[in-house]
Amino acid sequence: MSTRPDTANPPVYDGPIIDAHQHFWEPDKNDYPWLAPGTLIPFRYGNYEAIKGAYLPADLLRDAGHHKIVGTVYMEAEWAPDDALGETRYIHDLAHRTGFPNAMIAQAWLDHPDAHEALRQQAQFPLVRSVRHKPGGAGSPEAARSTKSLMVNDAWRRGYSALAGLGLHFDLQAAWWHLGEARRLADDFPDTKIILNHTGLPSDRSEAGLAGWAAAMRELADAPNVFVKISGLGLPDRPWRIDENAWIIRETIAIFGVERAMFASNFPVDSLCGSYATIFDGFKTATRDMTPVEQQRLFFSNAQAIYRPRLPASIGGSVHPAVAAPLGG
Repeated sequence: MSTRPDTANPPVYDGPIIDAHQHFWEPDKNDYPWLAPGTLIPFRYGNYEAIKGAYLPADLLRDAGHHKIVGTVYMEAEWAPDDALGETRYIHDLAHRTGFPNAMIAQAWLDHPDAHEALRQQAQFPLVRSVRHKPGGAGSPEAARSTKSLMVNDAWRRGYSALAGLGLHFDLQAAWWHLGEARRLADDFPDTKIILNHTGLPSDRSEAGLAGWAAAMRELADAPNVFVKISGLGLPDRPWRIDENAWIIRETIAIFGVERAMFASNFPVDSLCGSYATIFDGFKTATRDMTPVEQQRLFFSNAQAIYRPRLPASIGGSVHPAVAAPLGG
């Protein structure tokens, strides 16, 4: 990873941004069991009552403020599991009405007997680029020695095997102590791109916890078909702080390379930890010593290549020519 010559105050990135992982929802109109009134499930940020209201493109653009959001990638938001296509239709209608999102990751249940047909139906929608089915697993590295995730389940892997043939990627949200299983999945299905969500969830910030996280990330990054979204770095009951997150941001980029990492807000969920400006100002601060080309890859071009968002034609004029060509997503 190259950098500029040292200067006293290298400029922060001020170019176009594709927010590679965010949610929109209207819980009063649609069925999200975890957002229902009176419902609180165990959640990594604690009480999430504050995000149960509607969150739409106008809200995200307001929250983004001075950051130049030109496109977003919608992540499935645990809509009622028996109506996955309902969420996909809702998001396409929202995009038609508002211009956002510009690509989406759809809900999928890879271990279901009809998984292949369900995936085929999702793949027919013009904004669907990837799917997510959280594989679960153990609650700690110690427990993971005996408790495995669905990534080793035969039925789940049969569903997963259909993705490449349908032109779909897989968005993976799993604790770092299950990333060895993810590495084997990547090796067994090399034609399927895996996009690791939320930086591999480095929630344990102890020295041992970060060492375990970094080792797991290095193992996974050795598979060339794996990418990472730098997001979800909040901690329960404390504000998002760049001094606590800068090393993780930079280490993730060093491990995966500037060509396989991208930034994302995880809004409105991560609004529980910090403002949109705080989080993206932090990303920009952490990468201010990188070249303009490297910065644009992280904030825009890598997400563009992987998720192929439908952006206005005018956006192309603001892209650095060195990164305008897709990476083959």
